[in-house]
Amino acid sequence: MRTEIYHSRYEYWLAGLLCLSGKKKIRLIETVGRAEEIYRMKPEEIRKLPGLTEREKEKLEQERNLPEEELEQMRAYCIRKDIRLILWQDSEYPARLKQICSPPYGLYCRGNLPPESAPAVALVGARACSVYGRQIAEQAGYHLARRGVSVISGMAAGIDGAGHRGALQAGGFSCGILGCGVDVCYPEANRKVYEALSVRGGLISEYPPGTKPLARFFPQRNRMISGLSDLVLVVEAREKSGALITADFALEQGKEVYAVPGRVGDALSQGTNRLIGQGAGIYLSWEDFQKEMDLFPDFLESCEKIKKLSLEKSERLVYSCLDLSPKNLDELMTETGYSLKELMENLESLREKDCILEVYRNCYIRRAECK
Repeated sequence: MRTEIYHSRYEYWLAGLLCLSGKKKIRLIETVGRAEEIYRMKPEEIRKLPGLTEREKEKLEQERNLPEEELEQMRAYCIRKDIRLILWQDSEYPARLKQICSPPYGLYCRGNLPPESAPAVALVGARACSVYGRQIAEQAGYHLARRGVSVISGMAAGIDGAGHRGALQAGGFSCGILGCGVDVCYPEANRKVYEALSVRGGLISEYPPGTKPLARFFPQRNRMISGLSDLVLVVEAREKSGALITADFALEQGKEVYAVPGRVGDALSQGTNRLIGQGAGIYLSWEDFQKEMDLFPDFLESCEKIKKLSLEKSERLVYSCLDLSPKNLDELMTETGYSLKELMENLESLREKDCILEVYRNCYIRRAECK
């Protein structure tokens, strides 16, 4: 369940600086202490900062001249648009991202973060994909989400969007990692996916709101796609594509990589066939891939335990009203006849038993079959 964290204008300022990497921002905080102290540093103090290039020091000095009114405007904008800022030091910051080589200092988030307790699979591939590839991605996203696996992708055209759509159709959780601000829908063709993820899933970016989708941002965001995942599945990919960059990041991070094989000589298969030749797992069908999902034994074992749980009569009634399409409190009160207090007590009990999942605020779906 998400928690609300309100940060100062200075923390928004530091998180939004494009002149410094996430790693260098983290070191600055560890060295100086607080974002406000960095903002108020004198030029001679900035020049003495360790770990920064002369160019970075110049940029930092320029950025700290921004009026405080402008800093407050960004903070107010995020609050007004329900965009949360989650910093490295916050308890809500994803544990998976803390393990990668160059973690972002701050995350701008609309919707929810991927659940820490559930496994996550990155589903990536070509933007200009084939009809076959789109079908494979959508089916994989659907089946993964039905199993309670979070589907992570980049919300790009083609394979990414298809994976997100499949997960959303299953009523599961999917998260889009953006190479622009979370208030910017790119590409516009994925508007419906973007809007659905902001309500029923999550949208995450390390770039401040309003940031345009520049080409140089996308390779870097791919490290976050793999970083938030336990496994990467590449459906179609050309040589030297963004999907292969994601796969490379995954291997550097110690993650498993799977690929869908394709016809020899087909441009969309060159990248995936090369991955398989280098030792990646082969995705031949959902049924075969499902058998290899012993990568998540603890999670699958917990799902089996859920099936054996016994429920109280009132819990069973609430549970019977839920399915894979999110329902809100008003709908559930109407269907069960319970008061808000009675309903919340049963929902909390079901949530503690891991029978249901709160996919976004006060909206719930079934997590597994309970008896």
